[in-house]
Amino acid sequence: MNTVCVVGASLAGLLTARALRGQGHEGRIVVVGEEPHRPYDRPPLSKDFLKGAIGEADLALEGEGGEPGIEWRLGVAATGLDAPARRITLSDGGTLTADGIVIATGAAARRLPGTGGLAGVHSLRTLDDARALRADLRAARRVVVIGGGFIGAEVAATARELGLDVTLVESGPAPLAGVIGPAMAGVLAGLHERRGVRLITGAYVTEVTGTGRADGVRLADGTHLPADVVVAGIGATPCTGWLAGSGVELGRDVGGGVLCDEGGGTGVPGIVAVGDCAAWYDPALGRHHRIEHWTGARQRATVAAATLLSGGTARPEPARPPYFWSDQYDVKIQFIGHPGEADTVTVEEGDPATHSFLAVFRQGERPVAVLGVNQVRLFTRWRRHMETAPVHTG
Repeated sequence: MNTVCVVGASLAGLLTARALRGQGHEGRIVVVGEEPHRPYDRPPLSKDFLKGAIGEADLALEGEGGEPGIEWRLGVAATGLDAPARRITLSDGGTLTADGIVIATGAAARRLPGTGGLAGVHSLRTLDDARALRADLRAARRVVVIGGGFIGAEVAATARELGLDVTLVESGPAPLAGVIGPAMAGVLAGLHERRGVRLITGAYVTEVTGTGRADGVRLADGTHLPADVVVAGIGATPCTGWLAGSGVELGRDVGGGVLCDEGGGTGVPGIVAVGDCAAWYDPALGRHHRIEHWTGARQRATVAAATLLSGGTARPEPARPPYFWSDQYDVKIQFIGHPGEADTVTVEEGDPATHSFLAVFRQGERPVAVLGVNQVRLFTRWRRHMETAPVHTG
């Protein structure tokens, strides 16, 4: 294999390129990135970067001197793929042909319909998004956050720490309910309310009001929430449109993500996928699923590189349970596992009322997920246990 093209210059793309070198690939590596920036760390965008506690230099994922032996094509998007020929069409009119291709194009934030061109309306996925939101928050007094997923909850916490009047609108029973289940999400909802966030659940936004610039949000029941800044944290969709008609299979059940085997291999020889756009098959669950967390990108990059370099013959170790963390106010939230498999959840250490506790989700007697809230040491032990426990295949 002479040339490998990595399409996507974020964490997953960078780490896969490094893994290719680390596993002995001595040929050419070209990384194509739609953004003009070198790879950067995204988790701080909604927290310390938004607060102004760190700058752009602190987000860099590369050391001084950059990444040796990698060619960069930044500010250029992939627009098409001829999979049998392994030829990529680029937005600048050029093409790249490679012996191996890594699809790492990530996911894009969903935008609020009908708000195009309306100032003061933001989503947060990229460095440029964070720059714009940070600038707007400096002049704002009232913020409405739509969506209580990770981005919504973290932005709400950060805006509140900046002293702003914050309202969080969530269609479900509580922020993060879709991720950690309604019981534990209800506990964490109290964290926001105690810190002064107005929380409106079971509500739907029908309109962002304002002419030229947003001045509020209208809910389905007619309630109008005044706002200087509106932030939509309503999820993301895989950036896989450029693969249409290529022969690389996409999955409707995984939001259009690239369907992969348990090693990241697609149905096309010589092409693997990794990161937010990739839906790997998980034997433990008996289905494909996407992982949009930092740790997932880190763990899978090494596996995808091995799959590509071995021609698909490398056998990956059983996948570890998905892990994520979130910092909100002075509280560290850590989670590992699959809460959807659980039939019980119990608090086994601490007190939810103090926002320092550990909860275990079980299916029968078997732990399937663990939530730690300001319980780093105990959670670390549980995480080690979850990652080394025998895999139960679905």
